Formats: sequence, structure tokens, C-alpha cells
Amino acid sequence: MNLPLFSEFSSADKAAWKQQAVKDLKGKDFNANLQWISAEGLVVEPYYAAEDLNDDRLSEVQSVQQKPMGWLNQPVIIYENEKETNAKMKAVLQKGADALVLDLGSEEVGEIEFSKLFNGLKLSDFPVYFQTNGQETSVMTALLKFIPFQMKGGFADDGLARWMVLGRLPETHFEELAALVKKTQSSPQFRIVCVSSHPFHNAGANAVQELAFTLASAVTYMDKLTDLGLTAEEVSAKLYFSVSTGTNYFMEIAKLRALRYLWEKVSLQFRAGGVPPEVLELEQQTLNPKLQTVNTFIHAQTSTFYSSAITPDSNMLRATTEAMSAVMGGCNALTVHAYDESLKTQDDFSERIARNISTLLKEEAHLDKAVDPAAGSYYLEHLTLQLIDAAWDLFLKVEEKGGLMAAFEENFIQNQVESNFEATLSALQTNKRVMIGVNKFRVEESMKHNFVNVLNVDKVEVEIFKLLKNKRISQTFEQ
Repeated sequence: MNLPLFSEFSSADKAAWKQQAVKDLKGKDFNANLQWISAEGLVVEPYYAAEDLNDDRLSEVQSVQQKPMGWLNQPVIIYENEKETNAKMKAVLQKGADALVLDLGSEEVGEIEFSKLFNGLKLSDFPVYFQTNGQETSVMTALLKFIPFQMKGGFADDGLARWMVLGRLPETHFEELAALVKKTQSSPQFRIVCVSSHPFHNAGANAVQELAFTLASAVTYMDKLTDLGLTAEEVSAKLYFSVSTGTNYFMEIAKLRALRYLWEKVSLQFRAGGVPPEVLELEQQTLNPKLQTVNTFIHAQTSTFYSSAITPDSNMLRATTEAMSAVMGGCNALTVHAYDESLKTQDDFSERIARNISTLLKEEAHLDKAVDPAAGSYYLEHLTLQLIDAAWDLFLKVEEKGGLMAAFEENFIQNQVESNFEATLSALQTNKRVMIGVNKFRVEESMKHNFVNVLNVDKVEVEIFKLLKNKRISQTFEQ
């Protein structure tokens, strides 16, 4: 016999729920006690219902999330020499990695024998993303000398990101990048235009700032490269995002979903040859299915900003939730940093744990079995829409100032990020925000004295404007 579930309960809308909540509060203010304001300035309700999703954009937000299921497990390999690095790449690929980030550091590319480095490995079988320290053209020249097949992977260098951190950008950067786009047309899965959110995230930006400034950076690349004669389709096919995911679990899921939607909207304008994005009204534009060919590729990595030298094992927990946010938000590739990577040279154990986090999320949590796990969640869908609107408003302010580079040169971006960093630090110092193992539940371990902070990058040039600094929020608590 089939019994109707919950038949004894009458239906109730959100207004009825709120009325009961106000009654139960017995005179206490509803907003003050049950609502909270996020670091991004977004109002978070205690309860969400279907009526909160009365937004015509919802179907579009969900449609752009569609992508192949799963993600690439993409750890970082630090270059040592051809023989040792070749052996390590082979070993890591046999132990669960699907792709690699090969960090060449400050190594002179001309001194590397790439045929020896990739002996027994084919870039058509697995993607490799090269961190070249600005030597992309030299790396491409070396690769094309011995690779006759289509390559997968690309370059993990973002020239604009380096400029915002180091204060220098080669005069021919965009011309060289345009030439590389042309050279790699025969390898459609070799992406060379990396748009990175890491400088903003690591300097202390919140999710809205990170989205807005990353979007402005992508628009700058599209403007510069199309001005050099490339088509919007050629650039967008080679462009991908590399994004840091932090500890705010739901916010980070929504951040990646919002990024896909925002970039689809903006790139549509370039591909359609329509109005520039700074005058686009998001709510008035409908996505044209015939133009939805951008297939936004998002590489996510766990945050170094929230890494701690005190009770360092807690970094494993942070990395796990950050990785979950990334895959539930729909990343195409994932790099999980070792729990000690920001503090000392990692070892086999910490690398294995980091690599296995991604494997466990697939094999045990089965998070690779759904295209968009967040779809239909009243809270996450509403949060995604809130982020879209707030990030778009800030993006337009950047465009009004002349775009990313002009806004950066007048310190608009730096001041925004610095203000949020100070607010986050203050919240931790006053215990309004909790970071496990840092300002709460600390364990003083002698191990912490062996850690060395290696976040500092190359020496910067004389500053004409402020630069973004790589930071760790927990450093203040480690004195």
C-alpha cells in the first residue's frame, strides 16, 4: 500500500516560515539574529525556498555549467634536471595524476634538452602546463623541434599577473602571445592564454573582487589580442582560467559557477562582434546557442593564502574542503597543494596525500558522476546569482576607469583588495572568524620552527604604483 509522505503537514511558503521564526525569537530582531553579511557584502538568509529562484537567468546559469564529467588530477612537478624530472613525471602519472604542471622555475630554457626531458612521454596522451617564468616563446620553439603531433596542455604563465606582482611586463608580451596562438592552431587542446586569479586571491581579495578583477584581466587579453589581428574565436579557444579556491565552502562553489556564466556572457559579445562588455546589460542579454562554443576551461588550485605553519596537518583539512568546492563548482582540472608546500620543500608523503585527495573525491565521494552537483540547491543557486550581480557591478567600475591596467595603475584594485585583507585579518584577530589551528584550537608544535616561508617571489622593480603581494593570512599569528 502506498502512503503519501508528509500528508499530515500543510504546505507553507517562506513568509509563513519567517512569521513562525519571528514568533519563536520572542521579540529579538530577525535580521540581527538570523541573517548575516558575508565578506563580500552579500546578505545570507537563514532559509531558502523555491521562490528565491524566481530569476529568468537561472536556466542560463545552469546551461553554461554543462561540461564533460569529472576533472583532471593535475599536481605540480618542480624541474630538477632532465633525467630526474622525467622519472618523476612518469611515476606521478602512474600514481593517479591525469595531467601535470611542470614548474621550470628560473631554469634557462635553452639549457634544457626537451627531447630527453620527455623521453617515453607524449604530450598527446596527457596535458602538461608549463610554468616558464616568462619564457613561453623559447619553450614553444623547443617543443616544436621534436613534437610532430598535437599537444595537450599549455602555458601556466599569466603576463598580466606577473606585472601586477612584479611591476614589469615585456613590451612585446602581447605580440609574442598572439604569435603563439597562431603557432598552436594545430593543437586545439594546447591553451596558452592563462588568466589567473591567484594574485588577487593571495593578496586577500574576496570572491566578488576575485571574480571582477579576473574577468577584467580576461577582457584585457581579448582586447589586446584581437587588436593584433586575431579573431575572438581564436583567442577564446586558447584562453583558460586558473583560479584559487579558499575555505568559504559554499562561496567558492558559487564563485566558479558565476565565473563560467560571466565569461560566457562577455566572450559572447566579442564572438558576436557586438557592443563592448562595459555597456552590456546582463539581464537584457540572452545567450545565443549557436555562439556557445567557448567551452570555458577552469583550472582550480587549493589556496596558499590560508596555509598555516602552526598545526600544519590542519592544512590537509582545508585543502580537502577547498578541493570539494572546486570540483562541485565545476573545475576542469584540479591542483591540490601539499600541506607543507608553502612552507618548505614537500616530500613524497605530503605530495601523495595531496594527489590522493582528488582521487578520493572521485573514487569514494563519486563527485565526478554529476555535471553540476550544485544545480537546484536553493541557497547555492541564489548565491551564484548574487555573486554574478556584485562581481558585474565591480567589473563595470574597472571598465569605467579604462580597464584592468588603467585601474591598477591608479591603485584602485590594490586598495580594494588591501581593504578586504585588513577586514579579514581583523575578524581573525577578534575571533569573529575562526581558522582552525591558527586563532582557535591551536597545537604548538616544534615542527613549525623548521618551516621556511617561500611565498616571496622575484625581486620587484621600482614601484610606480602599488603591487599585489603574496600573503598568508595566518602569518600574523605565527610570531
